[in-house]
This record gives sequence, C-alpha cells and structure tokens, in this order.
Amino acid sequence: MNIHSSLLPGLIVAAHGRQYRVRLADGAEWLCYPRGKKSEVVCGDRVQVRGNQSGQGVIERVEARKTLLYRSNALREKLIAANVDQLILVVATEPAFSTALLNRCLIAAEAGGISPLIVLNKNDLTDKLPLARQCLEPLAGLGYPLLELCAVRDAAALTPYLEGKTSVLVGQSGMGKSTLINALLPDARAATREISAAMASGKHTTTRARLYFLNPQSRLIDSPGLQAFGLGHLDFAALEHAFPEFAAHLGACRFRNCRHQQEPGCALRAAAAARQIAAERLQLFQTLVHENRL
Repeated sequence: MNIHSSLLPGLIVAAHGRQYRVRLADGAEWLCYPRGKKSEVVCGDRVQVRGNQSGQGVIERVEARKTLLYRSNALREKLIAANVDQLILVVATEPAFSTALLNRCLIAAEAGGISPLIVLNKNDLTDKLPLARQCLEPLAGLGYPLLELCAVRDAAALTPYLEGKTSVLVGQSGMGKSTLINALLPDARAATREISAAMASGKHTTTRARLYFLNPQSRLIDSPGLQAFGLGHLDFAALEHAFPEFAAHLGACRFRNCRHQQEPGCALRAAAAARQIAAERLQLFQTLVHENRL
C-alpha cells in the first residue's frame, strides 16, 4: 500500500500549536499538520491522515466527535479534548482551589454530555482536609461523585474509575495532576520527553494535551493547568439544563420566557429562597447569562 496516496485512520495523542502527533492503527506515530491555516484538531480526535515524502503526514479529515470539551469567551474558543467519556476534576487540600472554576467545569461537562468525577488530592494533609471537604460538600450533595486520595501514596484508588473509558484530567496548576499521571503511568515522563523531542527537534515543548494508554480499553488525557473557564458557547437553554438541580423547577415560572433574574413568579428564585437550590448556584447561572449576553 502506498502511504503517500492512501488515507490512514489515526488518533491524535499530542498537540502543540499546529503540530500533532498521530498514532496509527499499527502503533506507529507520525508528526502531522492540518491542511489550511485554521487548526481545529484536538487531543482525542479520530482523524484521517496522508503521508508525505518527508516521512510526516497531513491531516485530511477529522471524524465526527462523540463529545468535545472546550472553553470559550467572546473572542475565541479553546479546545481541550475530544471523544472523552469522563472529565476528572482534580482539586487539592493545598493550595486552595477555586470553587467558581470547579463549578464552571462541571457545567461544561453537563452541557457536553461528559460524566464528571471530582478528585480531592492530598488528603494526607489532615489539617487542611476539613475545609476542602466543606467547600466540596454542596457539589457532593448534588450527586457529583467525589474521590479522596493522595497521589503520592494511593493513586491506584483512581484506577477503577478509569477502566474502559477515555478520561481527561483538568485542574488548576498545583493540584497534583502531574503527580497523579506519573503515579498511574511510570513511563509518562519519558513518553512526554520523546514527544517533545519529536515535535520540537529536541527543544523543550509543553503540549496542550497528551493522551496516554492505560491499557487497550482505557485512555487518560492530561491537559495544562487552568485558571479560567469561559462558557460563552452555551445558550440560555443549555445553561438552564447544565444545572441538574434546576430540572424540577424549569417550566414552573409565571412567565414562559422568564430569565430568572428579577421577574415576578420565578420558580428558580423561589426555590433558592426556600433553600431547595443553592443561592450561589443561581447567582452563578445569572452571572453566566450576563457574561454570554443572553
């Protein structure tokens, strides 16, 4: 078969700028570039590539995605990972984590049809643990699964949650994502160095995301640390349905086009006043409506 004329299926396993590492069905990995100036390829994408004379490849087509995790603001979108089943949100007892950022990530997961899992790392810091638990209690009360662990001691506690899934790790810098990756995959550092060398001629390169194979059925994507998570791509209805605790009250407002701001007879505001839903979550919804100019 002539690889220079045939399209071959592959999987994006690493990305940096307009350079992508693609794993083919036979296990070989090519350095590939997209056609055209616009690059909308992301780690986890299934693609069709064509080899060229330099031993590299061109991404000719991106296959339809099952899911897509991304953030956006008024100016741009930032793709994080494609075709993931599970979003693992890593927080820690120390340093302090942002509950606002955590909530935004959960909203993105709900809107994208991705199952979330909150991982509280560094649970060995027992003096910091009560406050971290207190911050997470409202989300656990909504039914979001929560796993406590110490990445340097018992990272294997996460393994059952990864089996048979493609998961993506997301979190702020300092939460211990890299420690978790290296504990689960001892060869991860070597693999990252190898990819960096291949993608930048030996120079240090930080990829936007890196996909690791835990076993043939289980994959784990590591992503760079987050400091913000815009949700500008979500419309009003998508935001309403991204808060699962709102479901019992939607459609019960006096006005069919209620914006849940200051309208009389708003069922969500009444539920917040009765403490049936958290006032902080309703306030976040109202903030996002304002941000997205809905």
